[in-house]
Amino acid sequence: MSIYIAHRLFAAHDRALAADLAERLTGKVGADRVFLPFCDTDEEDLVAEVKGRRLFELDRDRLGRLDAMVALLHGPSLDDGVCMEIGYATANGIPVVVLTTDFQTYSLTGRDILLDFPDPLIQAVATHVIRVPRLGPAPAARHRGFSRYAAFRSRNLAQGDSALDAAVEVLPDLSASGSQPTTPAEPGPVHVEGSPYAAWGHDHLAKACVDAGYKVTLPQRFTAADPIAGALADLTAARTASRLLADVSGPETPPGTALLIGAALASGVRIAAYQPRPTYTHAVGREPNWRNLMIQYAADAHLDEPKAVRAWLAA
Repeated sequence: MSIYIAHRLFAAHDRALAADLAERLTGKVGADRVFLPFCDTDEEDLVAEVKGRRLFELDRDRLGRLDAMVALLHGPSLDDGVCMEIGYATANGIPVVVLTTDFQTYSLTGRDILLDFPDPLIQAVATHVIRVPRLGPAPAARHRGFSRYAAFRSRNLAQGDSALDAAVEVLPDLSASGSQPTTPAEPGPVHVEGSPYAAWGHDHLAKACVDAGYKVTLPQRFTAADPIAGALADLTAARTASRLLADVSGPETPPGTALLIGAALASGVRIAAYQPRPTYTHAVGREPNWRNLMIQYAADAHLDEPKAVRAWLAA
């Protein structure tokens, strides 16, 4: 069994948690069956002409040869690269186990059913959600000099251990569904994903598509009576569209939008990322990226104004 660990890469504690999971999985399936991004792509020491693109290619290649994925998602701000990878795996029929230690649950209006994640798409596509929201038990014995901070650290580590152990137990029993990527027929609709961080919503993007002669589908998951059913409808719409026009504005690409970008890429759908005001990230030896590199290189166009949207639609 080949298992891909999708995790936030940008802080030492996130990488350490993922490495702990990889070590535990190795004992179950063997070291050659576990893929840990950053570690197994040698990101810090990798030298390539266009390093970000090369990292995207290495990860995408492994995403196409999986038996299962475990994704680490914590808190309300979900990593857009991880969400893109979840979407790619989902479109290929790969079971995805999502692990969270978030103690919050979410709803769309305050009165809806409670969700494990801010965007119902994550929960809708997950084969299993492992949620361990509470601290571990307090240490039974405390030696001299043992502080309340050490006790608190111990309880947090125990909480993480419980979540990782649960993932290790469930992953080896999963099997792929055999889903095949969808090849959309031209001319098909354009699925338009707006950004909740942008004041303009999706209306102006949808209008550009309609003015260009395209039919448009819009997200249902935030307005449907059943947000999970609406999320699955959005997944189908994105995978069967001729194009996906995604507003990726915000501190990160919105998580559901990132997931749909991954699913669309695996399904052969043309993708454009709309972002009028990009913020660039920089890392040693890597080209500046205007978005998470998994989002940036999944898109075949980066659009920054309505005129560019019209040109992309005409191409």
